[in-house]
Amino acid sequence: MRKIGAEAVAEREIVDDPYKTLGVARDASQDAIRKAYRKLAKQHHPDLNPGRPKAEDLFKQIAAANALLSDPEKRAQYDRGEIDAAGQERAQRPSYREHADGTAGDRYSRGAGGQGSWDADDLGDIFGSMFGGGRRPGGAFRSDGSDERYVLTTDFLEAVNGATRRLTLPDGRVLDVKIPPGAVEGLVMRLRGQGGPGRNGGKAGDALIEIHVAPHPFFERRGRDITLTLPISLSEAVLGGPVEVKTPRGPVKMQIPPGSDSGIELRLRGRGVPQSAGHTAGDLYATLRVMIGKPDDALNDFVRDWKPHDVVNPRGKMESVA
Repeated sequence: MRKIGAEAVAEREIVDDPYKTLGVARDASQDAIRKAYRKLAKQHHPDLNPGRPKAEDLFKQIAAANALLSDPEKRAQYDRGEIDAAGQERAQRPSYREHADGTAGDRYSRGAGGQGSWDADDLGDIFGSMFGGGRRPGGAFRSDGSDERYVLTTDFLEAVNGATRRLTLPDGRVLDVKIPPGAVEGLVMRLRGQGGPGRNGGKAGDALIEIHVAPHPFFERRGRDITLTLPISLSEAVLGGPVEVKTPRGPVKMQIPPGSDSGIELRLRGRGVPQSAGHTAGDLYATLRVMIGKPDDALNDFVRDWKPHDVVNPRGKMESVA
């Protein structure tokens, strides 16, 4: 018998139960779900786990669990057992839909008395109005295919800049989904004719692709703008100068003003979400964070003997509050 390690067991549980995937209770609040997801997503992001082939699969499972539980309607459907952990409908009991192809024998045939019973014309009218189709010549009933919903997890930068992602459906079909620049969390894209097949000449339904945006290790989005915390050295904070800043479309140089403190926010115009139809380009806002680094004897000696011209109390405003 092949031994199953702890990692394999954990991954099997993740697939089966989104609550176990995120490590939250079934009555967890939306805030608790959001915090658990952000923690796990950053921990298992493929960019932060080079050399781990399973990191991407695990990351996708975490994202799918969050997409289901963060949607109150889908979460309620899952809790009632109507959909599975992948968001797909569970098998239901047979219904009148199964009789639409005429396999029900005399179930809907006209009775001997002719009163209070159905004939083929009556049934065709009813089924046609319900399923968006009608009765074809020869008595076969036409019905349109149903829309099918899928969740596609995309990287933060792909959502910002736009990309084409390949989605493999449960039936083996492959769809190329074009994600527009500036796509936001929860965006639903409709691919016409890629849903459930129609019956007896009915048109196919649509595929509804819900976009889920994975978090980035240091970028965050604020509308059309991008924010990040930018670490700088003590000398860069004191003396100023150019530093390299990563942006969604590549690194650029930014000038740090001399005497910059932690918390100062600098702007790079047009370096946020790129321009798209009906939208101007956003900006990038970098919040400075001064990093002193490892202990340095020369710096310690300098600060110990340093006599500033203007003595400033950095906690003055806090002390003035009663």
